[in-house]
Amino acid sequence: MKKIMILAAILIASSVSFAQTTEFRELENKAFKEGERLVFNVKYGFVTAGVAELAVPKIKKISGREAYHITFRVNSVPTFDAFFTVRDRYETYVDTKGIFPWRFEQHIREGSFSKDYSAFFDQRRNVAKTSNGTYDIPDDVHDIISAFYYIRTIDFSDKKVGDKVRLQNFFNGKVNPLDVVYRGKETVSVDAGKFECIIVEPLVVEGGLFKSEGSIMIWLTNDDLKVPVKVSTKVIIGSITAELSSYEGLAGDFLSKK
Repeated sequence: MKKIMILAAILIASSVSFAQTTEFRELENKAFKEGERLVFNVKYGFVTAGVAELAVPKIKKISGREAYHITFRVNSVPTFDAFFTVRDRYETYVDTKGIFPWRFEQHIREGSFSKDYSAFFDQRRNVAKTSNGTYDIPDDVHDIISAFYYIRTIDFSDKKVGDKVRLQNFFNGKVNPLDVVYRGKETVSVDAGKFECIIVEPLVVEGGLFKSEGSIMIWLTNDDLKVPVKVSTKVIIGSITAELSSYEGLAGDFLSKK
């Protein structure tokens, strides 16, 4: 009887300890919702080279939690395929309450270069499981896509130029700092309209959205939605710019559209 009581006490203590380690942050999200779809024209210099799509097609249950299934696809247009074919696809499952990832996939097809990578984030035990092994991760660590959607939930109204939002990004078995620098405001015109925007610069160490890493500037609408209107990145030769051409399923109305 005494042994049974001791065993019961151990089990209760273990369950309490586990419950304490599985408390997740909760964030207010006015920026996006299930059903959002953003389409961009991708230009290499002055040439339209491809089409990109950011979408939140559904909410799915993963690891016992509801998560936004978020996809990012980039395809070169037929006229550009003869020079350089691109078929890139990223997927992530982002916790609807905490805006942190549970799973990430990257499938890159750029010319003769190809890469496939996936990671499962066990946020309860602070480990990431990949095909190359299991790695320790800090609380609320991000992949590059989940980090972007997290940034959309942040209020930049009290930020000064040069202020940083400090995140951590896991990729290829490493946890790297991912600072996002606030660069000010600018009004920009794209195919989808004219918008007052805030500008942010993510300082990506590894695991970005392009094979050739370089500086990235992102223009987000200056309202609760923080929709990406324009993205510009420098590559080895020239630059790539993505501009919003159409949108649907937004979480609210634009207040920044001119």
